[in-house]
Parts: sequence; structure tokens; C-alpha cells
Amino acid sequence: MSWLLLGTVFWVGALVLNLRLARHPGSRAARLAVAAVFGVTLLVVWECVVRGLGVPGVILPPPSAIAARFAASTHILWVDFVQTFVKGALSGYAMGCGAAVLTAIAVDRFEFLKRGLLPVGNFVAALPIIGTAPILVMWFGFDWQSKAAVVVAMVFFPMLVNTVQGLESATAMQRDLMRTWSAGRGQTLMKLTLPAAMPFIFNGLKICTTLALIGAIVAEFFGSPIRGMGFRISTEVGRLALDMVWAEITVAALAGSAFYGAVALIEKGVTFWHPSQRG
Repeated sequence: MSWLLLGTVFWVGALVLNLRLARHPGSRAARLAVAAVFGVTLLVVWECVVRGLGVPGVILPPPSAIAARFAASTHILWVDFVQTFVKGALSGYAMGCGAAVLTAIAVDRFEFLKRGLLPVGNFVAALPIIGTAPILVMWFGFDWQSKAAVVVAMVFFPMLVNTVQGLESATAMQRDLMRTWSAGRGQTLMKLTLPAAMPFIFNGLKICTTLALIGAIVAEFFGSPIRGMGFRISTEVGRLALDMVWAEITVAALAGSAFYGAVALIEKGVTFWHPSQRG
């Protein structure tokens, strides 16, 4: 049986299986099974099409070759992961999102900041990373500090806008009620506006998980020590080692998905009272 025929048969069988699983939309196991079957089908069809059409590995390697390279290069991938994700993305994410929340609290307190800072924030957020990353690398050096600076620039304003919108979600009646109870600004912030803003804050945090990793990887294209996901991708592309490039992409995808899932899990515990978190 040829590779293309095998891929077609597998795709049809997986389609039939997913149609049957989709009849039970309320089951968590069924939802997970549908996603798993879809992912496995994609990999199998990819393998069969690449091998059946004889696609060169320098254009698109099969998943089996990527997996073999991944297994043989775990020590390199781990060093790159620590350099890019742990040092660059996570540190910049923490600093950028933390500063954005504190700034949003000040913006909610002072009207002139809202009128002056948010338009500037929209302008800065529209600047292309391809233009700002080289500048920040020259300012902060070639190690992880410059990558963290790029991440801060990427996540600060999306996080700021979401948090400001969340702090404004408390209604005028709720604020009047807090004043009726003689609550001060600090008590109103901690008991009303900040809890009401949590769904918006976590929405911004989830958006910034992907922005942080993208920013750290792209920044490494403009200068990096001899380690890091972006450095490895640019180097291996020049050597036409596309299997190693895809192995790095796999690490980035797994890290980004796990990061997003961790934030979503924390959100579920913190905002359990919100309608979006109820079954």
C-alpha cells in the first residue's frame, strides 16, 4: 500500500471516529479524544504525504525525522529552552505584566493619565517588533536582558489596556455603595474594582503568554549568545537542517501551550465566581 493511500485511509477512519465522538459534546473525555485524534491524524497524514510525494527534507521533513532529531538533541534543546523561555520570556512577562497592572491602577485613579498615556500606548503597541527589537538589543546587550526588554515592550500595553478596562467594569451603583459604607480608595480597590477586573486581567495574561515567547524568539534573531531558540533556528536554517528547526518549533509550541494552560488553570481557581468559569 502506497504512502498516499495509507494516509487517505487513516484520514477517513479518523474522520468517522471523530464524528462519532462529537455526538457526546458534554463529555470531557470525548472532547479530549477529539483533539487527540485530530492531532494524531495531522501527524500521520503529514508523514504519509511527505514520504509519498518524496518531498526533500530541506523543504519539509517528516514528523518521524523531527522526532528522531528531537530525541537526539534534548541537551541542546534544554539549554535553548532555559535561555529563551525561562530567562527571556518569563522574566520579561513578569516585569511587563506586573508594571502594566500597577500602571493601570494609577490610570484608573488619575484621569489625566488615561487621556495622555493610553493614546501613547496604542501608538507604541503598533510599532513592529522587527524594528524595535534591534534597538533594544543594542541598548541592553546580547544576553537575555535584551530579550526580556523586548518582551516587556510587547506585553506591557496589551496588559495595560485589558486591566484598565477591567478596573472600569465596576458599575457606578457598586462604587456608590462602597462610599455609603465609608470605604476608602484602598478598600474600594481591594474589595471591588480589583476583583471585578480579574477576568480582564487574566484575559490579558493569557494573550501575553504567546506574545512573550514570540518576542523572546524574534529578539534572538538580532543578537544572542550561542544558545537560545531564535539563535538555533536562524543558525540551522542557514545549514539547511530543517529537522532541528522543527524540533525547536516543537519545543516552543509545547512551552507556549503549557504556559497558557497554567495561566488558564490559575484563572479558573481565582475567578471561579465568574459566569465564564461555571459549567
